[in-house]
Amino acid sequence: MSETGASRLLNMDQVRIDPTWALRVPAGLAMRRHVLPFVAIDDVVHVACIDDRDTAAMEAVRRFVGRPVHPEPADRESLQRALNRIFGTAHSGRTDSSPVRIRVGDPRAAADPESRDAVALFDELLYAAFVRQASDIHLDPGREEMRVRFRVDGVLENYRRLPVEAAGGVVSRLKVLAGMDIAEKRAPQDGRFTHTAGSGQEVDIRVASLPTRHGEKMTLRLLALQTETLTVERLGMGAADLAVFEQCIHMPHGMVLLTGPTGSGKTTTLYAALRQLLKQGDQNVLTIEDPIEYEMSGVSQVEVDTADKVNFGKALRSILRHDPDTVMIGEIRDRETADVAIKAALTGHLVFSTLHTNSAASVVTRLNDMGVERYLIAATLRLAVAQRLVRRLCPHCRRPRELTPAEAAILGMPDAVGRTVYDRSGCIYCANRGFSGRLGLFELLPCDGSIARRIAEGSEEAELIALAREQQLGSLFTDAAEKIFSGETSVEEVLSIMAVR
Repeated sequence: MSETGASRLLNMDQVRIDPTWALRVPAGLAMRRHVLPFVAIDDVVHVACIDDRDTAAMEAVRRFVGRPVHPEPADRESLQRALNRIFGTAHSGRTDSSPVRIRVGDPRAAADPESRDAVALFDELLYAAFVRQASDIHLDPGREEMRVRFRVDGVLENYRRLPVEAAGGVVSRLKVLAGMDIAEKRAPQDGRFTHTAGSGQEVDIRVASLPTRHGEKMTLRLLALQTETLTVERLGMGAADLAVFEQCIHMPHGMVLLTGPTGSGKTTTLYAALRQLLKQGDQNVLTIEDPIEYEMSGVSQVEVDTADKVNFGKALRSILRHDPDTVMIGEIRDRETADVAIKAALTGHLVFSTLHTNSAASVVTRLNDMGVERYLIAATLRLAVAQRLVRRLCPHCRRPRELTPAEAAILGMPDAVGRTVYDRSGCIYCANRGFSGRLGLFELLPCDGSIARRIAEGSEEAELIALAREQQLGSLFTDAAEKIFSGETSVEEVLSIMAVR
């Protein structure tokens, strides 16, 4: 290896790998020569390696990727972990009570992808989504080809296009795995199966089909079954908000409600809260979900099914007969669900759930619209949390600049003109996207003291917001501003997911 200090070695644990390039080399070459192409910048493919003087290995990689290559000396152990994660051996198995499990296909890419059969092609798409850390796969049919897209960090990315003749086989393979009717092409269908990735990680995959003019659109939701990383410290809350959140989730009874649009991370936050509770000792924790997004040991999880054998109403009516300490309801969607949540909170249980509203204070309005009396809301609601997700700027390539007067006005902070903020760029660490991962924006409304009294007295949403500001409670915008100025996210990203005030 050329003289490169250890501090300059690439840490592959911090690198977002682009499967477009990683899966183009045979597994044998990558593992034997310790090389991994992981991103292309300005038409040059960067290759993580142990020995940047191994010209033979670089030439072999160049032949497979079809582009000029640039070696990037990497830390040996982190590179080995990345290679094992991508090219490691997976195990397949099945039990009578479990969904279908499939063995990961060989992730090697052929020179002519269309020549492979549907099984290998579909396995590669799943594998690429796993490597890219995608949450969803979209298979969109067109007149002449099918577009494959991944949702990564909340944003859709184009991955590849499949010819029509290959697309049909992929859709059929997917429907077989998901237990769907392969002959039914005119009606929407739902299914599921479990995928075991190369590192042994299991991913529960929910599948939905939708007939369109040019064929069936297939959408796959990838739900990780491991929950080790779901901790409250990783959510992105500031120190003050985190202290309030932890205090409220450890209360003996009452309701903690998360609110925000679909895809804002509400359920992830609730799972993190449950993990935190389980640390304090034995608890009888019961959840009702549609669907179960993460499997948690020590928690009795009930899934609502489409056959109506276990629906929300039936599960809710029996929930309090099982002596729970903590109850998580996937979503309060109607008066029946709200009544059970209120009853559970009044009878000494801690209840977690979600609502679809725009702010923390609007939780009160929504519950009242469902028929819950305001005095019951005041008596049971302990904390309302509004949440959004934004992409996290890559710390290795973010670019500093000054906040403009127009941006300061939009953020409601005219005095902040000229403060340092950051824009995205793109580098070898973030797959040239400028972002790596996501973090939450939070607005907490603890409902105690004067706020609880105002709720009981019938104060409107605007009055509750004004009272919260008097008490120096932050808003989504103030939390966003703090994360903009700290360089965690960008002005552009915040404004793309939040309405201008």
